[in-house]
Amino acid sequence: MFTFFLIGIIVFFICALLKDIGMGLGLGFGLFAIFSILRFRTRNFSVKDMAYIFTTIGISVINSMSMQEVPIFGYLIINVIIIISVFILEEHLKKNSFSKYSVSYDNLDLLKPGSNNKLIKDLSSRTGHTILRVKVRNLDLKKDVAQLDVYYKD
Repeated sequence: MFTFFLIGIIVFFICALLKDIGMGLGLGFGLFAIFSILRFRTRNFSVKDMAYIFTTIGISVINSMSMQEVPIFGYLIINVIIIISVFILEEHLKKNSFSKYSVSYDNLDLLKPGSNNKLIKDLSSRTGHTILRVKVRNLDLKKDVAQLDVYYKD
């Protein structure tokens, strides 16, 4: 969600500003060419890092445009909107993020449908974390063991 909103905001401002200048299409293709080169020619970045790189490139392109119709105050407002959007998205991401780890679980009776609350209570007491969600990754009936992904809030 972070990446979609951030890239959407930057693309909106770039397109809004590019339609007013003559070299808009070439500059737009150049921007996306730089983004593609960064994505495919360098080490793999996370999606979030790519969004930050795209935002930095977008802000640089927006600030480099010299248009007489848009005063300096207009550029300042655009930059402030982008920066505030990043902070809001970061805070939303922190608030809704979960930690995850895998556990081997031996009480297969609690994996039956309808026993979810008991399963979460048992895992919470064993791990010491407040478990929010459990996902069964692998079930080995021969060894009576299940591999679970356990999600909890930090």
